[in-house]
Amino acid sequence: MTTASGFFAVVGRPNVGKSTLVNALVGVKVAITSSRPQTTRNTIRGVLTLSDPQRQYVFVDTPGLHKPKNSLGERLNKLVYGSLGEADAALFVVDATKKIGPGDRLIADRLKESGVPVVVVVNKTDIAKPDQVIDQLRVAGEWDFHAYVPVSALKEKGTEPIIDELTPLLTDGPLFFPEDMVTDQPDQLWAAELVREKFLRRLREELPHSLAVVVEEIETRPNGVVAVSATVYVERKSQKGIVIGKGGALLRDVGTETRGELERLFGTRVFLDLRVKVEADWQRRDSALDRMGF
Repeated sequence: MTTASGFFAVVGRPNVGKSTLVNALVGVKVAITSSRPQTTRNTIRGVLTLSDPQRQYVFVDTPGLHKPKNSLGERLNKLVYGSLGEADAALFVVDATKKIGPGDRLIADRLKESGVPVVVVVNKTDIAKPDQVIDQLRVAGEWDFHAYVPVSALKEKGTEPIIDELTPLLTDGPLFFPEDMVTDQPDQLWAAELVREKFLRRLREELPHSLAVVVEEIETRPNGVVAVSATVYVERKSQKGIVIGKGGALLRDVGTETRGELERLFGTRVFLDLRVKVEADWQRRDSALDRMGF
């Protein structure tokens, strides 16, 4: 039986629903989501494998392209451009509820320069008015890309046509990943992302951008319990108290919710040790970014 595979970079401005789209396409949660821009800080691969005939779609979720304000922002943009260079095609996600602006046009220009086929995904049709969706398709149509698909990633509606458009772009050859694999993320990275997701949903204003999570160790103890040791980094002492919460309430709530999700992931009891440390101006310091794995 002939097999075929392809890598597809998922790009767009911050907060257009790229991670939600990858989760919807793969069929399970492989990327964290929140209403905060710049939720994604790594390139995350979600894998969809279909049979009859056997074919594999590898979706590379990327950080939102933006005008960088610090070293972290510059590194995130480089991740996006690097992903484009390795992709067979790109999914360019735009928000149906917001007019196409300079940021979208800049990405469109970069995609044209890359030379890869592009499928424009007009997302958030579940909350957009019909005339908004039509207008987005009309304006984006001026770019003359490979295809245009309106979807609601949150409601998982309209994703099948995306697969239909990508299938002819697959390359004959062996599968890149085992058939039952849905992501290639290491457990330590995924655990760190889950902790950060819980904080993003609870914190306000600029603090989420100053927060990073590093999992130092995941160990299975003799009694079968999986022990996870993680450090939550903030940039200022005043932020440390906010992250911990009154009487440790916020840290405890985040730990409880994350532990439940990790126990479903590992299929066993989890002991989660969360600690909060101050790493001054880590987003602007290359040495700190290197230590944190960015």
